[in-house]
Amino acid sequence: MNPNRVDSIVDLTYGVLIFAAIALILTVGTGVGVAFGLGVLVSYAIHVGWKMARFDPYWMTGEVDEQVEETVSEEVGQRFEETVSEEVDRRVEETVSEEVDRRVEETVSEEVDRRVEETVSEEVDQRVEETVSEEVGEVTKRVEEVNERIDRRPREDEVEGKISELTDEDDEREDSGSN
Repeated sequence: MNPNRVDSIVDLTYGVLIFAAIALILTVGTGVGVAFGLGVLVSYAIHVGWKMARFDPYWMTGEVDEQVEETVSEEVGQRFEETVSEEVDRRVEETVSEEVDRRVEETVSEEVDRRVEETVSEEVDQRVEETVSEEVGEVTKRVEEVNERIDRRPREDEVEGKISELTDEDDEREDSGSN
């Protein structure tokens, strides 16, 4: 059996039972709903037991050993039960705690890394786009200013024409003054 599949089936079954208990309380009546709710609580106990067995495979072995000891001797069974119970509690707590700590650390680390990367990437993209847009705007403005200045300046052929005119006028004045 695939443990993930069994886990999913047990979780789904438990959820359906809770939903059914609520539906019975609302539709049939309180007595039936409460009775079914108690059934849901029993299924919850089975669910918790199954989950504990999944995290600590020795737990079920300990439970079987405990039952055998109780049938052999009440006195020996009580002592063994205390020892097994303490050991089971300790092992379950250690195993669950270590697994939860590890998974939480991995999940949080991955999520933080992903979100920081996304946020930083978005922020950098946005700032780069704004800065480039501003810089391009400023460069365009400066190019237009330079073009306006260039348009206001006379062209080379206009300057040569003006120089020719002035030279011709000077020549005419000299000619008219010398006559």
